Amino acid sequence: MDQLFAAAKSSNKWLQLLIFPGFFSPPWALECAKTEMFPLQYGPGKGTVERLPMPWDPVCLGHWFDFVKQLSARYGNSSAFRVVAADGPTSVSAEFTLPSKPEKIKTWRSLGYTPQKYKAAWQKTLQVYAAEFPNQYVSLSMGFGLNIDDRGKIAPGERERTRQEIIDEAMGVLGRRFVLQFSNLDGFPGKGPGPRAVPFVIGYNGRVITGFQLRTSCERNSGDMGAEGNPALALRKSIDIGIQRNSAGQRVNYLEIYEPDVLADDLQPVLRYGASLFAP
Repeated sequence: MDQLFAAAKSSNKWLQLLIFPGFFSPPWALECAKTEMFPLQYGPGKGTVERLPMPWDPVCLGHWFDFVKQLSARYGNSSAFRVVAADGPTSVSAEFTLPSKPEKIKTWRSLGYTPQKYKAAWQKTLQVYAAEFPNQYVSLSMGFGLNIDDRGKIAPGERERTRQEIIDEAMGVLGRRFVLQFSNLDGFPGKGPGPRAVPFVIGYNGRVITGFQLRTSCERNSGDMGAEGNPALALRKSIDIGIQRNSAGQRVNYLEIYEPDVLADDLQPVLRYGASLFAP
């Protein structure tokens, strides 16, 4: 990471750090913490059963916040360090998601999950990041809570309410330093997770910093990104969906595109097209 920061500074680039615990917490962070075995929901190792600390567990969060403070002390004053992802009550990525298949909801209820516990953990996390990274924007990669209410009952719609309350909390704590991100953008306009989440984020354009991360590499997985066998078209479609203006005429502030797409010769014209949309 020292080399990464030095390279970014020397080449006049900026960095966003996404470092997260959850399933990938080191053993010392899990000592005396309450955990449960769950399968990884997505990404590398999907389906592998691993230990997950409870997102509200004070012991694990305390260890994590100690690490965050050391991260701030080492890199917080770097001029290249622009954005840090708020993490702690997370599981498999920087997104605030938890294993949520129907059979896992019963497990969460037995473990004592409530939206109040989850939101309180996020409130503390946002406060720590706001204090420890005063020179950075702080991003929240959009996810959900669980459809369980504060009485431990099944409550359809609770996960969306929890998401909204966490976002509102982030806006209140961070103000203009808050970054709202959705990390599953693809080139399918009418199906998949994007049709609801993409307009949701776009609605915040101009109010806070907003951005999208592509779901995967178009060069390697064009079929998953909207145009089987045509990476350039898949990338173009994804960019066009993510770069739409909202009713106030505002676009998102950034797009995150995977390295294989950035390096691919056949995608350079599409990348130049995307970059032109961000020109003043």
